Amino acid sequence: MSLAGCGTSDHGKPAAHARTDDAQPRHTPLKRVPGVGDRLWERVPADSRQVVVVYGAGRNSPDSTIALFDRHGSVWKQERSWSGHNGRRGWTTDHHEGDQRSPVGVFTLTDAGGVNAAPDARLPYTRSAAFQAPHYWKKASWHDFDYVIAIDYNRVKGTAPNDPTRPLGQTKGGSIWLHVDHGGGTSACVSQSASDMRYLLRTLDPKAHPVVVMGDREDLKA
Repeated sequence: MSLAGCGTSDHGKPAAHARTDDAQPRHTPLKRVPGVGDRLWERVPADSRQVVVVYGAGRNSPDSTIALFDRHGSVWKQERSWSGHNGRRGWTTDHHEGDQRSPVGVFTLTDAGGVNAAPDARLPYTRSAAFQAPHYWKKASWHDFDYVIAIDYNRVKGTAPNDPTRPLGQTKGGSIWLHVDHGGGTSACVSQSASDMRYLLRTLDPKAHPVVVMGDREDLKA
């Protein structure tokens, strides 16, 4: 089993819970998810009815706002928005192992897990002590992997998030997750509070074919 290196990142103060200009007031009907241009929107599967958008504050920033959108018939509604973090060096469209940048793109969300028991998770959930962050990491990161949702970048769907298989090769990185925030940027993952992780785990439904659309705001709009 392999773990993401997110816990080795710098530790800053948690960002305030704020909404970016791209995120809309809750329950406002939308023809499509805001702030996402045609290039990425065309990659969202037609059967997806749940989209998590990670709005990165800037190309080289570790700060993000995360929002969940649900499709109701032909319109989208924002259900919730919260603050989080991404790679401590920002974003990249060509992610490689160790670059400390999160990959820009559209990725399915199919598997979850963590140290803690599943909080009524709908996604397949693997509970295992193997997720435990090493205690030689800074104490602020010891609970990073209490809850994890695998981002389907360079991994095999239908396996536990910490399965080490990387179809694109080791150099393209992997083990990129949504996980619990430790107050600063990550090695490539997206992090948010434990309560926000529990919310996603209770809400994301495999029948709705959830995806994450992630990147800095300029790349998202392109």
